[in-house]
Amino acid sequence: MKLKIVQQTLFFCLIIFYIFAGYNHFATPSFYIPIIPPYLSEWAKEINILSGIVEIILALLLIPKTTRSFAAKGIIIMLIAFIPTHVYFIQKGYFMLGSYSITPLLSYVRLFVGQPLLILWVWWSSKI
Repeated sequence: MKLKIVQQTLFFCLIIFYIFAGYNHFATPSFYIPIIPPYLSEWAKEINILSGIVEIILALLLIPKTTRSFAAKGIIIMLIAFIPTHVYFIQKGYFMLGSYSITPLLSYVRLFVGQPLLILWVWWSSKI
């Protein structure tokens, strides 16, 4: 019973997280555009907008049970698609992103711990 409550809470947080993340692409594009790898920089603004739209749509599609599985798979695919950005962080080394210091260690943790945890969070919490 308690596990189900935890799962439902995490599911609700997941929806809020991705709605906020999607909105943030529009509210502060200056945070996202610099982290797009150079080989995609020609389309950085479009990639940022598309990422925000997709995150919001997939978050909303998590709500109905009929689209939940599709949305969860979409978010997982999106997280995998963002891996080149995390690799770019590692290649770039230490840098500032606004007021945030991105160290190589933080970049490795984001890629090898953060991404798998996000994928697991999406998969597990969407199974309600």
